[in-house]
Amino acid sequence: MHELILGGARSGKSVHGETLAVQSACEVTYIATAQVYDDSEMRARIESHRERRPSHWALVEAPLSLGEAIERHARADRLLLIDCLTLWLTNLLLEGGQRFVQERARLLEALDHAPGRVVMVSNEVGQGVVPMNALSRRFVDEAGQLHQVLASRCQRVWWVVAGLPQCLKGNVT
Repeated sequence: MHELILGGARSGKSVHGETLAVQSACEVTYIATAQVYDDSEMRARIESHRERRPSHWALVEAPLSLGEAIERHARADRLLLIDCLTLWLTNLLLEGGQRFVQERARLLEALDHAPGRVVMVSNEVGQGVVPMNALSRRFVDEAGQLHQVLASRCQRVWWVVAGLPQCLKGNVT
């Protein structure tokens, strides 16, 4: 089963993904996409996520090659928890060139063939004003298009607001 968890900043979406992973009977591999570009805020966020995770979960860092990480680590008895797609998107857009197009295609291909359970966390960014600069507008456009494609392919899609998950697609068991 593949699941997409969407929500705004600090909505509780990561905690919901972690809860789903804990409740599963699967071995868990956490795929982190964050890169540290500063010495304070992002480092503190990453540490907060580390402290919440059970120590027995495997950790894979995949800031750019997410499709490759899925191909390498997906197993029938394993849950992959990917946090988060918008950080991955940011990393690729900052790389420039066609890297995002290539990595997006590889991600979708990997998901199509991934055994086991894949839970993806992402920020919904399309509910605000249209950004002023071109890179920000491209980010919002690409995130929205990625979310639509993933939602169509996932068996379950969640929306999280104020720590309250709502299932938008699929059955809640």
